[in-house]
Amino acid sequence: MAVTPREPTAPQLDLVFEEPAPMRRIWPVRELVARMRELVEQACGDLWVEGEISNCRAAPSGHLYFTLKDAEAQLPAVLFRRQAMLLRFRPEDGLHVLVRGRASVYEQRGQLQLVAETMEPVGAGSLQLAFEQLRERLKGEGLFDAGRKRPLPAFPRAVGIVTSPTGAVIRDFLHIVGRRHSGLNVLLFPVAVQGEAAPAEIEAAIVALNNTRLVDLIVLARGGGSLEDLAAFNSERVARGIASSGLPVVSAVGHETDFTIADFVADLRAPTPSAAAELITEAQHKIAEHLAAQMHRLERAVRFQFLHARQCLARVPIGRAESRVTAAIYRLDQRLDDVAQRLDDALLATLRVGQKRIAELGAAVLHQDPRRRLAHTLQHLADGRARLNRSVERLIESYASKLAAHDARLRSLSPLAVLDRGYALVFAADGAVVRSTSQIALGDQLTTRVADGAFASRVESKEKSRTRSASGRRPRGSS
Repeated sequence: MAVTPREPTAPQLDLVFEEPAPMRRIWPVRELVARMRELVEQACGDLWVEGEISNCRAAPSGHLYFTLKDAEAQLPAVLFRRQAMLLRFRPEDGLHVLVRGRASVYEQRGQLQLVAETMEPVGAGSLQLAFEQLRERLKGEGLFDAGRKRPLPAFPRAVGIVTSPTGAVIRDFLHIVGRRHSGLNVLLFPVAVQGEAAPAEIEAAIVALNNTRLVDLIVLARGGGSLEDLAAFNSERVARGIASSGLPVVSAVGHETDFTIADFVADLRAPTPSAAAELITEAQHKIAEHLAAQMHRLERAVRFQFLHARQCLARVPIGRAESRVTAAIYRLDQRLDDVAQRLDDALLATLRVGQKRIAELGAAVLHQDPRRRLAHTLQHLADGRARLNRSVERLIESYASKLAAHDARLRSLSPLAVLDRGYALVFAADGAVVRSTSQIALGDQLTTRVADGAFASRVESKEKSRTRSASGRRPRGSS
């Protein structure tokens, strides 16, 4: 910019002022991406996104990665393990969902993504979708096959019922069982039939009843309710617990129109818990009805025979009837006497056989009397001890004689025996035996050993022998 004075009395001077260049800010990639993430999270902290799932992948860590897309765009998304565990259905490709979460930027890739918090299918409810997915998967594994269904025992001794201990289900069940089969034992295993802890408790009850071996079959019972109320019996955990049960399982959950996964896996589905009690006791109830009918027929037959006998007896004269009855009584008395006699004879014969057997056993016991065997063993032990003592005495005498001979020989060879004949041994101060005068000097202390002891002496003088030694040589130092 040029500045010109109003009154140019001095030489004109053009001044040009240049604006300073702006300072450039250089962003590290990490800081820029972090800043973008902050801006995105502030602007889109809580939002709902609708789209179709594609590229759905579950990581070993439990996190779920997928892409939300529509006809014109797509958005990477992640559902972390803690939130994924709360889903009531399994996300899969092609599923149209509504996701709630927050937008963020994955800094390591500089990628925009959606961090999902919750997810629900569009159209069908999550529980219904989870039910259909689990049903199709277990059906594909063969858990619904009719070939693996086991028949119920016709006459169970005890039945284990897994249900709530406070509901009307257990009361109705016990009432019907008591009315139709009072001898059937019912073992109640109390569990929660709805809520988050219910699947684990139901599975544990099935395992425990299998391990007790106290029941012949298991009944899973619950009253009717909504799909949310019956969710525990639509869980995969309960379904696999039923499939792995070694005992037949009856599913009696809800009303007649309610169907659960447990119904498809169980060996038998009962429309209601009351119907389950009737199915379990059906065979026993049929037998009871059959017995009641036979008893009624028997009573009618007995009454008919009684009436017929009365009519026949009415046509017989009293005297003749009395004689015939008396004769019949006599025959029965005679037959009774005959049977009593045969019974006495049989008892006596049995008694004789028993006495003979007892005598034989007594003789065998006396033959095997441990006291006799103990006395024989003690005598044998005493004889052996005596022989051992004699052998030891002879061995000691032999060793004593040998020891005496060795002692005598040792004494004859001992240098101490020579001392008894008046000889002596002379030792120098260092303990060496003095054999020559050359080994000592005047003033040396010597120790002399004789037969009965020793004494000390000092060399006052020494003199060499002039005679030759026994070997014919002159003593050392002689000329």
